[in-house]
Amino acid sequence: MHACRPMQAGPSPRESASLKGNAMKRLHVHVAVSDLSRSVGFYSALFAMRPSVLKSDYAKWMLDDPRVNFAISTRGRKPGLDHLGIQVESQEELHEVYGRLREAGGNIMEQGQTACCYAKSEKSWIDDPAGISWETFHTTGENITYGDGSGERDARVATAKEGACCMPEVASQQSAACCSQR
Repeated sequence: MHACRPMQAGPSPRESASLKGNAMKRLHVHVAVSDLSRSVGFYSALFAMRPSVLKSDYAKWMLDDPRVNFAISTRGRKPGLDHLGIQVESQEELHEVYGRLREAGGNIMEQGQTACCYAKSEKSWIDDPAGISWETFHTTGENITYGDGSGERDARVATAKEGACCMPEVASQQSAACCSQR
């Protein structure tokens, strides 16, 4: 049996001040769903409010407590976490977050001006070390269509990696054996 070392809770106050800069404005979470109507009912009850945007294939809640842009869609992706993001309120904040992306490392895909999710935005994408796609964006206006997704990565869906255990959609004996050992 191993002795567990406590994990460091975070940066020291001195490091925190230099890393913090201006705090993120709003966390973005996008979930792919198979039944939009049922999911809208569920999330409307969970958040105690109706969506601020509701289309035939998409819904979005702009929550203030916590500050989250929470979106769901039936855009042909596998149900589950699609991507996470950081939404900012100005070009200045967007360039600050772009600097954070460069500091974080990895391959940044600069999408630039685009129409997506019934909005006009400037955005970039990066994958975190676990393979989860992160979008950074500044919304500049509304769009009448969802958008064609041009320029976006083919697979922005966080999915189980080879040999992963305990994923809800996996019904293999290997997963069941793995999960029952807890």
